[in-house]
Amino acid sequence: MMILDGKKLSGEMRREIGESVLQFRLRNGFVPVLAAIIVGDDPASKIYVSNKEKACKEVGIESKILRLSGSARVEELLFEIDRLNTDSAVHGILVQRPLPNNCNENLILDAIDPRKDVDAFHAENVGLISQGRPRFFPCTPYGIRELLLRSGIETGGKSVVIVGRSDIVGKPMGLMLLQKGKGGDATVTVAHSRTKNLQEITSQADILIAAIGSPKFIKAEMVKEGAVVIDVGINRLGDGKICGDVDFDNVKEIASAITPVPGGVGPLTVTMLLLNTLKAAELIIKQTQVKV
Repeated sequence: MMILDGKKLSGEMRREIGESVLQFRLRNGFVPVLAAIIVGDDPASKIYVSNKEKACKEVGIESKILRLSGSARVEELLFEIDRLNTDSAVHGILVQRPLPNNCNENLILDAIDPRKDVDAFHAENVGLISQGRPRFFPCTPYGIRELLLRSGIETGGKSVVIVGRSDIVGKPMGLMLLQKGKGGDATVTVAHSRTKNLQEITSQADILIAAIGSPKFIKAEMVKEGAVVIDVGINRLGDGKICGDVDFDNVKEIASAITPVPGGVGPLTVTMLLLNTLKAAELIIKQTQVKV
């Protein structure tokens, strides 16, 4: 049984990204810039944004953090997004979720210039993924794809079951695994809360991806012998401990490879955001050169 160490891979990738950022700066005379907007005082969001800020500094990307109060009007948020869209010195934009209840999430996410949408939540970027010509991949599915590829786990011809149909993980992960070529060519089933005979479906998966936000939901009897198990969940138990959506201690006994929580998929999410930001800066440079 192989532990898929996302923390270790994240460190390796950040060193690669740092070198690429340095080369980018030497070629172009400036560094990529990521702007993040956080609305309100959600403690978890503050931690996530702080982690992203530290990660940017680690690889040489400049970060700009814009903080709005939880009582900010939607018009204020849209104004700031538009300002960042037109700022040629900003290459990547993200709006930290969750947003306050008064915000229409789709309206906000679609206001971001899709060329700067490094979270890849804009409808245009989702559509490009579905057509097999992605501009960016959403960060968590992107991290899972990279973890599978760099661990030598073949997806072509394999049965993959994704438990969870969120716009952040489940749906884009399915689209990515369906694409032709490396990291794709899988036969994909997306299961969810209305799926019948869930155990029968999950126990047929060569690769099982759990992304439902329910602690230790995936039990050993739901997993095929020798399956690869990817746990996306991060849940805090009553005693303060963190666990995933998979019953790790029991499932690891029958899986051929499994991600731990913490230290599995989580560290890669921010790393892929850095990679998307670098790519966004490179794309903007190319588009500027074409226009000239």
